[in-house]
Amino acid sequence: MTPPKPIPRPDRVSLWRYLRLFRQDILSAQPARLYRAWMAEFRTPFFRSYMCNDPALIDLVLKARPDDFPKSDRIREGLNPLLGNSVFVTNGEVWKRQRRIIDPAFEGGRLRESFPAMWDAALAATARLRTGEVEVEEEMSHAAADVIFRTLFSIPIEHQTAQAVFHEFRAYQRTQPILNLAAFLPLPRWFPRLHRRATLRSAEKIRALITQMTESRAAEIASGRAPDDLATKIMQTADPQTGQRFDTQEMVDQVAIFFLAGHETSASALAWALYLLATHPEAQARVAAEAATLPDHPDFAALSRLKFTRDVFRETLRLYPPVPMMVRENTWPETFRDRPITPGAQIVLSPWHLHRHERLWTNPDGFDPDRWTREDNKTCARDAYMPFSAGPRVCTGAGFAMVEGTLLLAHLIRTYQFTPVENAIPVPVAHLTVRAANGIRLRLTKRS
Repeated sequence: MTPPKPIPRPDRVSLWRYLRLFRQDILSAQPARLYRAWMAEFRTPFFRSYMCNDPALIDLVLKARPDDFPKSDRIREGLNPLLGNSVFVTNGEVWKRQRRIIDPAFEGGRLRESFPAMWDAALAATARLRTGEVEVEEEMSHAAADVIFRTLFSIPIEHQTAQAVFHEFRAYQRTQPILNLAAFLPLPRWFPRLHRRATLRSAEKIRALITQMTESRAAEIASGRAPDDLATKIMQTADPQTGQRFDTQEMVDQVAIFFLAGHETSASALAWALYLLATHPEAQARVAAEAATLPDHPDFAALSRLKFTRDVFRETLRLYPPVPMMVRENTWPETFRDRPITPGAQIVLSPWHLHRHERLWTNPDGFDPDRWTREDNKTCARDAYMPFSAGPRVCTGAGFAMVEGTLLLAHLIRTYQFTPVENAIPVPVAHLTVRAANGIRLRLTKRS
């Protein structure tokens, strides 16, 4: 079965129709020709946007000269109520300082230390599932949030505060479009940003709960009773250049993006992976065979036996990248493919289109985990695959996400067999992450 493309749209629509589609679903607003174009220009009355699928341009923007293409403030407009001044939206020296403090917590050795907590979350997720018809997006959101709570603050999702944060994140995700209307209009700083009231309420509640958790952890650190988890590591790490640590407000900003990036994106990828395995029973059988080799206790070395499972998760990230588009802004006059680009233009890099590009990939819309072991795929894997971005701004939790996704998939498939539900083909849409318009419903039976 071939994964569905987004609903096709005409190549030309009115500006207001485009804006409405863009707010509802960033994927359906894009014309089909972008799956074969190297570059495309979009014009509005206030700015120009250029989508770049040319690997050479992507390399220039993300790797060769990233400081000349900072993250666009237009994207920040929609996320500001929740993320504040987090590492996801900052630029320049502020961003570099934040990464110097955060990155050590996600180095290889720390992944090994976090592995038992991931294992426990995988066992808990398997225990929560029941046979019959299940909406797996919601279940995977629960599982991914549990991983974050256990690895970041050493508490399971059943903890009262964790439950409250999780439910508010679900509400926030349902009310927040990927772009706020202010992203399209040249509004002055003092002008209200036109966020939905429900979005603002959820963001305020989430930040209040995270503040409680952060202040409680600071007190535990001061008394010497803090668990050795990711939150403790980050809060105790000083910037090697300035000696400064995150204050409470800065830590709240960072924890907010850890929850958003680590919970929403992983949940999206896991749900789509289960759908792909349900519709490809041969691949599911191979994952089950690997999963049967897992021991009964946390063993980091066991990951090396899950090679095909890892490739399934990697292929899912190709077909359904959780973050479908990234936006940068050029600060200097540029020339892209013989076209002049004025300063202030929006440079759109789209993993969704790049990963399905007809000129770059063999069978671009097909689910083929074995492509990752073939020699002819190496160029695409290097030049046209960026589910976690690329260059200096590559997601600091990329390695964490790959371990989490592979481990949870193996545990779930070891226990259950997943099959499709008739007439329930999910349609991908994008808000904060790529989700299904009406969820992903699958049938579960116990694996003998």
